[in-house]
Amino acid sequence: MSVSIKEVKTREDLKTFIYLPEKIHKNHKNWLHPLYMDDEKFFDKDKNSLFKHNKAVLFLAHENGKAVGRIMGVIPTDYNKFHGKNDARFSFFECFENKEVFNALINAVETWAESKNCTEIIGPMAFSDKEPQGFLTKGFEEKAMLVTNHSFPFMIDFIKGNQYENFVDLVQYDVPITAQILNRYKNFNERVSKNLKIKTVEFTSTKAVKPYVKPVFDLINKTYTEIYGFTKLTEDEMTEFAERFLPLLNPKLIKMITDENGELLAFIIAMADLSEAIKNSRGRILPFGWARILWAMKTSKRLQLLLGAIHPKYQNKGLDAVLATMLFGSALKLGFKTVDSHLIMKDNLKMRGEIEKLEGFNLYKEYCIFRKNLVVG
Repeated sequence: MSVSIKEVKTREDLKTFIYLPEKIHKNHKNWLHPLYMDDEKFFDKDKNSLFKHNKAVLFLAHENGKAVGRIMGVIPTDYNKFHGKNDARFSFFECFENKEVFNALINAVETWAESKNCTEIIGPMAFSDKEPQGFLTKGFEEKAMLVTNHSFPFMIDFIKGNQYENFVDLVQYDVPITAQILNRYKNFNERVSKNLKIKTVEFTSTKAVKPYVKPVFDLINKTYTEIYGFTKLTEDEMTEFAERFLPLLNPKLIKMITDENGELLAFIIAMADLSEAIKNSRGRILPFGWARILWAMKTSKRLQLLLGAIHPKYQNKGLDAVLATMLFGSALKLGFKTVDSHLIMKDNLKMRGEIEKLEGFNLYKEYCIFRKNLVVG
């Protein structure tokens, strides 16, 4: 029986779309369930403000009456307007190892994008760089981390077979947290602190963090413009992002630097690796998922970098060393052994160079975002 493509329009179809990957990855030991509570909010057009100012479509593929694949198509309206582009994107692309299913899904998004007069399609990437992006190209034997794709190797062959080419490469590092690394930063940190009139800010409660949420996102909007796929956060997105991640954060792993007047100059936010807790709970918060997550926040030995930024006027002045000293100092006290860099653009040689100065670094995963020209008219 041939493959059929259906646009997701009902709640039943949306539920199938959200939960289908756990069937596709049933025997994939390194795959990680998403937090389904987050996904249910993310794909709800009434709860996710991103749907208000971008265009999006969800498709399901069926074969022999069963769902066998899914894909999301996006037209990032704000991004296109800011950059003078007319791009479409595909994301949340999952299917069994079946070329016919893969082709039917990617063709459905291409046809939809062409009907909207888009001239190029890029992916995997959704609304912005804050969602999972890229197909995994190296590190299939490694365990997945939160908010990253852990796709099958066949996805690379299938996408290239549809005339897609490499567009953006991303890398991910794992670095040991040691006293030697901390001391290296401390020595530099002392010199920086003497030369600049700055104040360091540390936290012991989530309540104390909340007044800094808006300044953090404002600084992100100033500094992330060179990152591919980044779109300035709206007030609604800031609120949604904070509501999503604040409950998962240990305030002792949030570090900030201000000037003498309290203006935010730099920050770094890390979180405990919750992947084992999420995996053991199969992405469900209830009945025991939340308890497992809380336990992992206290006992995990692996740290995951989440966000960080330095004000443009204060870059290259050593504030990164001050932040690293604070973060690694707290991490060692809390028992963390390693830190995951999250995704970094492969051509960000400056950031990669800083990481590769650290003893024991391991570039353990790579990802690729692909592109293809579309035919309009």
